[in-house]
Amino acid sequence: MSTSALLVLEDGSFYEGEAMGARVSSYGEVVFNTSMTGYQEMLTDPSYAGQIVVPTYPIIGNYGINAQDVESGKIRVAGFVVREHCTQPSHWQSQATLEDYLRSQGIAGISGVDTRAITRRLRTRGVMMGMITHEATPAEALEALRSAPSYGSIDFVKQVSTPGEYRWDSPQGGGDAVHPHVVAMDCGLKYNILRLLSHMGCEVTAVPVTASAEDILSLKPHGVVLSPGPGDPAQLGYLLKTIRALIGVTPIMGICLGHQLIARAFGGETFKLKFGHRGGNHPVRDLATGRVYITAQNHGYAVDADTLPPELEASHVNLNDGTVEGLRHKALPIFSIQYHSEASPGPMDNVYLFQRFLSMVKGRSS
Repeated sequence: MSTSALLVLEDGSFYEGEAMGARVSSYGEVVFNTSMTGYQEMLTDPSYAGQIVVPTYPIIGNYGINAQDVESGKIRVAGFVVREHCTQPSHWQSQATLEDYLRSQGIAGISGVDTRAITRRLRTRGVMMGMITHEATPAEALEALRSAPSYGSIDFVKQVSTPGEYRWDSPQGGGDAVHPHVVAMDCGLKYNILRLLSHMGCEVTAVPVTASAEDILSLKPHGVVLSPGPGDPAQLGYLLKTIRALIGVTPIMGICLGHQLIARAFGGETFKLKFGHRGGNHPVRDLATGRVYITAQNHGYAVDADTLPPELEASHVNLNDGTVEGLRHKALPIFSIQYHSEASPGPMDNVYLFQRFLSMVKGRSS
């Protein structure tokens, strides 16, 4: 028997549907994602911590849930909102339904709502806080929302980062080959970054955001990756000291939040986008070649181009709104991208950037 539920937004609008997943109330910043597939990767992406995610694609769950398509150890979203969820998935790897998956991890969801209408409201008015509830009235939920902390005031990175250092699987190849050692700072690390680096022949160690530059350098890395992650980079001043101490000592690649942190470490600023970039179809131009790439993205903040110091230059721009999508240091082996070269979900067009990073690593160590 179905249970009615509500999604209530902080502007007072609300949407009625059916409860899905755990029968609990949850709140978070409500955002939309335009990818047509990859809902399990979305659910487990640490960058969605503190957010209620609304896929724009109308049917979700049709290929079920499996053990392979995860980007972290558990579901990270605060809630999930779909037009229709499939109760009878069809895929040879499927082990559970979307409903079962959410319920098993205590995550609230709602189905049967007009997700396109929600998306249009968020595009028009900007992302806002919201609540999924099957108990409260719209007025009660709205009152609770108004007393809850805002998304930008919380450091979600410390909530999702690994509690301790760990090694990823051994690189492919083996034998007597010397493998570059890459240290990944886990600000909200997706497993596919580790998978790809390992596949390319790297030894990979993930470290928590509490690791100091001395801790990282003691591991003798050939290069450092600053990972994606959730929240406002302005909350992460404690990371800037670590990053500044690594600059000029080891090659650095920043991805998404890592890109923003590199900009801030050099004195640049970031700002909040009206509704963010989330999906697998965002066009980005490489300014050096003029080539356009279709990229996977998931971020609500961007680097302010007008605040970049002279030693950094924009290397990529977003063709939808002109925002900075990549940075390059003019003298040091440092570059960053705002989008997700590791995809998951999304196109794999930008995996070549890991090869570019490894070329820097090998050039530095040779």
